[in-house]
Amino acid sequence: MNLIELDESPSTNTHLASIASASPHGTVVSAHRQTAGRGQRGNSWESEPGANITMSMLLRPEGLHPARQFVISEAVSLAIVEVLQRYLPGHDVRVKWPNDIYVGDRKICGILIENSITSSGINHSIVGMGINVNQHRFLSDAPNPVSMAQLTGTEFDLRMLLEEFCGEILREADAAVAAELSEEGSGELSARYFDTLWRNDGFYPYRDNLRGEFIEARIVAVAPDGIISLELPDGERRSYAFKEISAVVKESLL
Repeated sequence: MNLIELDESPSTNTHLASIASASPHGTVVSAHRQTAGRGQRGNSWESEPGANITMSMLLRPEGLHPARQFVISEAVSLAIVEVLQRYLPGHDVRVKWPNDIYVGDRKICGILIENSITSSGINHSIVGMGINVNQHRFLSDAPNPVSMAQLTGTEFDLRMLLEEFCGEILREADAAVAAELSEEGSGELSARYFDTLWRNDGFYPYRDNLRGEFIEARIVAVAPDGIISLELPDGERRSYAFKEISAVVKESLL
């Protein structure tokens, strides 16, 4: 692993993008303090300096067709869940579609994947993530953050965790791409992803942003391109791309 450690950076994703052309697969940029970290939907990411993991990893999924780029999201999400489960025994660690990581109904990790696509395929993927580790108080208006320290009462070694997360992400991503390019395909990965999904066990409240209405629905499938399908109590099925559906938790939209 080629690790670049910064004391401060506006965004590790932006920094890594600026050096991606000359950097090898598995290059990691981490920052002690990130001043303009980005999350999904353009949201900012709150992270107390020196208390959490804010990092970006460069992946080069050679041969992976752009239409199958969601494989990277599945692999990264599962890798982070795998590591968190080792340190949070007894806690329900899940993937909130498409790739937030939740413990119960609280968010412990945000992931932002930016793919560079050319006419020949995916040139590289930059996987940015913020993992709440040792932060005890969250001051932003984010509705449901939680950290490893809050859940366990334990302080964690950030460098050791960083290396463990990176190793697991590389292992999962490389295996996912190899499987996708083989005859067997990535069906096993997708099945594991679905089994790990938050709210995959029944009907829950959502806001359908396409129709501007609240619904009760259950998750029935996630397609290879990342499209999620929900089923309403009357059997009607609806499919959504990212941002077209929002989960409802305690009157908040997530």
